[in-house]
Amino acid sequence: MTQPTAREGTTTDHPAPEKGFWRSKFVVEERYIDPRARRGLYLGSTILIALGLIFFTIALIGVLTHSGVADWDRPLEHWVNSLRSPVTTTVMIVLTITFGPVVLPIIILIVTVVWLIFAKHAWRPLILAGAMLTGVAVATVLAQIVHRHRPPTSLMLIGNDTTFSFPSGHVLGASDFLILTAFLIVSRNPRLWGVALGLGLAWAGVLAEMFSRTYLGYHWLTDTLASLSISMVVVGTVIAIDTKRTARIRGEEIHGAHSQLQKDHT
Repeated sequence: MTQPTAREGTTTDHPAPEKGFWRSKFVVEERYIDPRARRGLYLGSTILIALGLIFFTIALIGVLTHSGVADWDRPLEHWVNSLRSPVTTTVMIVLTITFGPVVLPIIILIVTVVWLIFAKHAWRPLILAGAMLTGVAVATVLAQIVHRHRPPTSLMLIGNDTTFSFPSGHVLGASDFLILTAFLIVSRNPRLWGVALGLGLAWAGVLAEMFSRTYLGYHWLTDTLASLSISMVVVGTVIAIDTKRTARIRGEEIHGAHSQLQKDHT
């Protein structure tokens, strides 16, 4: 009986050489998906990038010209302040500390290291870490360029912060981390309930952090919208890169000595 070839969806013609533990970490598992699913991933990533750029441009123009969407900043800030209560404030403080510049990097480091150790391959934790570093760099550069001041210190509930406000690093970090982690996990075993649960929880966390930064008096609405817009670009780019590197349809070969067919969802 004729054996199937790699072009038919297997790698039996060219068995992968044995690799050491750490070398095997840098092998990328490629997965077979439906052609429509791959087109959907590329389309989704393109839409995310395009909308992210459009929304960021709108927010930036509003901030620089003190018009447009920026006209909503002060009314929204006053409305959110009217919702303050001891219980809500406690929840918002926990959120802002969790996704802040001290705790979030520790969480990301722990997640990345644990994922690297227990997963067979390093592609997903490394691409997550790279995306997070990219977000930090973008936020840092933009803050120094735009030079936007935060809301009055009298509105800040947990100490004064005189650093620049645009964009919100907390929101950008939360959005990148939550949405990308959800995508990189559910994309390998894309059951409808898993996708809905993973992405639903991720977006709920992002919206909660956006509300937290405004509620606590540290950011304007447009700061958080700009961060969400940047994250859409980052997430869309990661989806496109991951799809290009790992998603195959039946009939396409698994490429190179550093690739192998996905065997499980780890």
